[in-house]
Amino acid sequence: MTASEFAFELCVCQWAEREWSPARDDSAVFVARQLGTKYRRWDTLILECDPDGLRRRAEFGATAFDSDLLHVLRHAPADWQFYRDALPDPGYPWRYVRESIHEAADRDALETRKRGNRIEIRRRREYPDWLRRIVAIENKPDLSASAARDLADQLERDVALGLADEVWVATAATGERIEPILLSDFPAAAGVLTVDAERGTADPVWQPRTLAVSDPGTRILDRPTDDASAARFEYADPDWKAEKRLAIAERAYERGWRAYAETMRPDCRHFRLRADETGVYPHCAAKERLPTQKECRGSCHEYEPEPPVWRTRGWPIEGGPGAAIKRLLDRRRRRSRPGLAEK
Repeated sequence: MTASEFAFELCVCQWAEREWSPARDDSAVFVARQLGTKYRRWDTLILECDPDGLRRRAEFGATAFDSDLLHVLRHAPADWQFYRDALPDPGYPWRYVRESIHEAADRDALETRKRGNRIEIRRRREYPDWLRRIVAIENKPDLSASAARDLADQLERDVALGLADEVWVATAATGERIEPILLSDFPAAAGVLTVDAERGTADPVWQPRTLAVSDPGTRILDRPTDDASAARFEYADPDWKAEKRLAIAERAYERGWRAYAETMRPDCRHFRLRADETGVYPHCAAKERLPTQKECRGSCHEYEPEPPVWRTRGWPIEGGPGAAIKRLLDRRRRRSRPGLAEK
C-alpha cells in the first residue's frame, strides 16, 4: 500500500471502524472523513451515538439535513401550529424558514397545511437526540518539522474552540523508543496516535483531554508571530457550537468515509477494490498501487472507460464493475447506520 496521505487516511478510518472504544460502552460508532465547518476541515471524524437514537435517525432517510432544516425539524410541534409560533426566531428572514419547511415536507419529514394565509406545521416523527460525542483526528503520516509547526497551530485552534469532544493527531509509527511526535510542541489537550499502516493498527501514545463542548469556545482569528502584536479572537456561543456539531454529524451520517468512490473513477477499466488484512482499498491496475483522489480523475493519462459491453451484463455486475463497486461501498456504508433499508 502506498504511503500517500490519502492511503494513510483510509487506514485510520478502517482502524477506527474496527477498534475504536467509545467513552460509553453502549455507544454506536461510525466514521466519516473530510468534514468540518468553513473554518476547519478534519481528516477523520468518529461519531459516538446513542444506539436507539441512531436507529430512529434512520427513519428520516440517509440524506443529511443542513442547519436550516435542523432548525425546523428539532422544533416542529406534535400538533398543528402556525410556524412562526412553533419555531424560535432563526435570526434570519422568515422567508428562508418557509423554504426549509417546504423542503422538509418534500422529504416527508414534516406535514404542512394552509389556514387562510398562514402555514401550519406538525412533525411526522420526533427528530431524535442521537449524537453523543465527536472525536476529530488530523492525519499526518510524515510529520516533518514544518508540518509539525503548522499542525500545532491547528490543534491549538481546535482545543480553544471546543467543537469536538476530543482532538487527536495520527502519524506513522517510526518504531523508535520515543516517537518523534511526542517531542513536538502540541497542546497537551490533544491526543496522539501512532499508526502502523502495514499492519492496520494504531496505538494511543498520548491521551487527550475531554473538551468542554457545552461551554463557550474561543475562535482564534489571527495569531501574529511577533511578540508585539495582539491576537484576534471571538467567542463561539454554545448554541452555535451545538448547531454546528449536529450539522457536521448529519453530513457524516450521509457520507461516511467510503464516499471516495464519488470523487474517483470506478468506471475506469483499471479501477479495482483490493482487500488485505488491514481492510479494503481502491487499487489502480495500470499504476499497480493505491491511487490518490487527485490522480484518479478523468484527466488521468491511464484512464480508460469500461467497454460498453461490460455495462450490459446482467447479475452479478449489472451496470458494469464500476457501478457494482459503488453499490458495494454504499452497502458497507449503510451497515454502520442501523435501520436504513438495503437498496
